[in-house]
Amino acid sequence: QLQLVESGGGSVQPGGSLRLSCAASGLTLDNYAIGWFRQAPGKEREGVLCDSIHVGTTYYAESVKGRFFISRDSAKNAAYLQMNSLLPEDTADYYCAADFEGCYTDPAAYDYWGQGAQVTVSS
Repeated sequence: QLQLVESGGGSVQPGGSLRLSCAASGLTLDNYAIGWFRQAPGKEREGVLCDSIHVGTTYYAESVKGRFFISRDSAKNAAYLQMNSLLPEDTADYYCAADFEGCYTDPAAYDYWGQGAQVTVSS
């Protein structure tokens, strides 16, 4: 069964950090571009960043540059989103997505999706 399973969401105070995990089964993540998206209540899903083996990391949300970082663990067939210096406006459901062809800003382009992880930043 091909699937991405996310974990690591939660609540944190402003300035805190969280790391989201995206574990794959049925597909080898090293062969895919990994995108992270988020959707805040009442808003459309937006791209945060994407990592391609050939191109590296592309940031789609200017506000997360220098704070959010993506990494991969080939042995665990997983990808991670490290989120530092979190702000209340980072509150959203976060989704990982995988695409065989590359990184895209359009969520519809991605082949596989995680179930989402809720991140709440509040004092």
